[in-house]
Amino acid sequence: MSDAKISKVGWIGLGKMGTPMAANVLAAGFDLSVFNRSPGPMQPLLEKGAVAAPSAAALALDRAAVVSMVSDDAALESVTTGAGGLFEQARPGLIHVDMSTVSPEVSARVASAAEAKGIRYLRAPVSGSTASAAARALTILVSGPADACEQCTPLFGAIGRKHYYLGPAEQARYLKIAINMMIGGTATLLGEALALGERGGVDWRQMVEVFDNSAVASPLIHYKADMLADRNFAPMFTAAQMAKDFDLALEAGRRGNVPMPLIAMSRQLFGAMIASGRGEMDFFGYVTLLEELAGLLHEQNQALRKK
Repeated sequence: MSDAKISKVGWIGLGKMGTPMAANVLAAGFDLSVFNRSPGPMQPLLEKGAVAAPSAAALALDRAAVVSMVSDDAALESVTTGAGGLFEQARPGLIHVDMSTVSPEVSARVASAAEAKGIRYLRAPVSGSTASAAARALTILVSGPADACEQCTPLFGAIGRKHYYLGPAEQARYLKIAINMMIGGTATLLGEALALGERGGVDWRQMVEVFDNSAVASPLIHYKADMLADRNFAPMFTAAQMAKDFDLALEAGRRGNVPMPLIAMSRQLFGAMIASGRGEMDFFGYVTLLEELAGLLHEQNQALRKK
């Protein structure tokens, strides 16, 4: 199987990211079979030609590669080594590509179980948004067996703009966590900068535009600029999700004796968002927590009442 062209692909997990990614795999001409723990999200893909699988285990019967894109550590273990999971009926040589954001520790456990079954397990988390997923513009971070990565190059091309092979073990997990640390940290720092500028009387929309065209401009700030300018904090990635990823980072740091005081503080701030009812808000909505603490929301409401 190692030299065979991959044409039959299985897919586990059809959430906000998994659905557009799977749709692109189908659009690229792969024979796609899908499984989701709740069947509703499968329907649009079935209408486009995908086939429904009754279980994760069933995908192992006739697929050359199976991709999973699930929510967390527990979900990954459930769909792989759990009852009815992918590994239950997997044949030696099957490629399992997990694109979820999970801990290196749990990923290593899944890797050991895969090795015992002769499964080639690729850790392949992605960097990008739901819009990037729909546009096939994700960056894919890959570690695991190098030959399996090479064989999956056409599959990765159907999902993302670029992929990087990083090494034979958990390197992709660590780098994905590191990237999300930088993203979440940017949101907290920008939120505090915006609140300070707002207190100083700077026009909100002009302030966002200047940040987007200054020395601190970045692809992330540019991507979020319109959302910030409109104060639209509908979630592309929630504060609760970012808190989960920071927990992964802090646990990995604890295990590796890597001090991360800034990330520890930022995790507390995302926890405050959750506690104040902002957990399902986009994580860039952290600025609204700062505004509340500084009395700026009260001042905004007062100004509106005077109009």
